[in-house]
Amino acid sequence: MTARVTSDFWVSAYLRRCAVAGVVAVLRRRGAAEAGAVMIKVDRLDGTSSLLGPAPQSEAGEDGERRFAPLHREDAIDSAAAEARLKRETAFDPDLWIVEVEDRAGRAFL
Repeated sequence: MTARVTSDFWVSAYLRRCAVAGVVAVLRRRGAAEAGAVMIKVDRLDGTSSLLGPAPQSEAGEDGERRFAPLHREDAIDSAAAEARLKRETAFDPDLWIVEVEDRAGRAFL
């Protein structure tokens, strides 16, 4: 069984990955260092965004790698709706991490 990387380590590596690609990515909210869930908001800089959250357990691989799934059916949603969803999620889960990526093409680099 493969050990899962801690959330703080994963987020740090993810931010570095985005920086290498030349994309702005910032940590908006720090959650529980060991096992907090991570949500990613991809701001397309046109008033729309995409939200990605932990994929369902049924999609988890045996390699221990984190997997993400869109949290909406549309390709992108209004940025205000994305912010409202993030507010609800943080009220529900105080250990939640939030990373925001700015990319006009909507790439999440996952």
